[in-house]
Amino acid sequence: MVINNSIYLDNHATTAVDPTVAEAMWPYLTEHFGNPASSAHAYGWVAKEAVELAREQVAELIGATSKEIVFTSGATESTNLAIIGTARANAFRGKHLVTLATEHKATLDACEALGPEGFETTVLPVLPSGQIDMAQFKDSLREDTILVSVLMANNEIGTVLPVAEIGAVCRERGIVFHTDVAQATGKLPIDVGAMSVDLMSITAHKMHGPKGVGALYVRRGRPRLKVNALIHGGGQERGLRSGTLSPHQLVGLGKSCVLAKLALQNGEVESMRTKRDRLWRILSEGIEGIVLNAGMENRLANNLNVSIPAVDSKALLIATRQVAVSSGSACASSNLTPSHVLQAIGAAQEEMHTAVRFGVGRFNTDEEIEQAGALFVEKVAEVREMSAAFGL
Repeated sequence: MVINNSIYLDNHATTAVDPTVAEAMWPYLTEHFGNPASSAHAYGWVAKEAVELAREQVAELIGATSKEIVFTSGATESTNLAIIGTARANAFRGKHLVTLATEHKATLDACEALGPEGFETTVLPVLPSGQIDMAQFKDSLREDTILVSVLMANNEIGTVLPVAEIGAVCRERGIVFHTDVAQATGKLPIDVGAMSVDLMSITAHKMHGPKGVGALYVRRGRPRLKVNALIHGGGQERGLRSGTLSPHQLVGLGKSCVLAKLALQNGEVESMRTKRDRLWRILSEGIEGIVLNAGMENRLANNLNVSIPAVDSKALLIATRQVAVSSGSACASSNLTPSHVLQAIGAAQEEMHTAVRFGVGRFNTDEEIEQAGALFVEKVAEVREMSAAFGL
């Protein structure tokens, strides 16, 4: 997708709303504006019908039932509800949680927030590939472990974890298992039953839906899953998440789930993989010393995270501003703070500070991939030459 002569390759950060999704949403911003909780008139009935259809569409994507879907504002809220809500509801059983060093900040910060309440979190290291050491994971589980939380697919390096294997271990030991699939929807098959998942975080804007809306899958059945609400009020969403539902956003979430399921069947994923691999060939053949962060095996089809040593990262990002990518580092004041994910996989200091994350998306063309790759090859050479001239 090209906007103002720019090429968008930051699809892990967010994705463009699919025109089909926007079209489905529009009537619920205009003529069908009722509150789905209003049961006394047709405006409310129409809105509620749309909301319940969206619930079914989310459930179908992940192999769940509609009654197991709780709507939220997105994956961050879903993850907070899953971790904090489960911990508080099950504190009588134990106060030990397990997660990974490469997790999204929503997970790590939610676990940390429970510290003052007496909860202890084991943050496991990962292998250089970003993978979990299953033997170490099993050894970390204790009698008082009540929750395990991991990403299905990492948002920075694209590593895909063996969630079904992790889930089976948790189920056998009676430990609640939560996974965040925000980056995986539309790219990997997801089945909550086969994966032994108890809680699952989903968001629309990572799969060409609107921002500000998502869902939490909450398993029903036995053994009964206990989760405490974080938001109180009108008792919506089975009392787990109060607040007036937004029909137009939920319609967008539901439609994006329909398209995400279709993407697994129509060759879209393989098309992204082909484009990603082509981009890597251009970069690796044209940039001396470039490093692929984490291995290609068990990696999201659209993810490429590389480090480009011997360049000033700020100068490179300015020189390549025609391509929208993520730097792989977060700016804090005037200093670059290395990514905690790259630190966790053991990346060298220079590699952490020169990381670039590319995320191929549904609307990227072969021509854009060629242009983006060529631009980076050209500008890396220019920045390196300039740095050498100034003795940097």
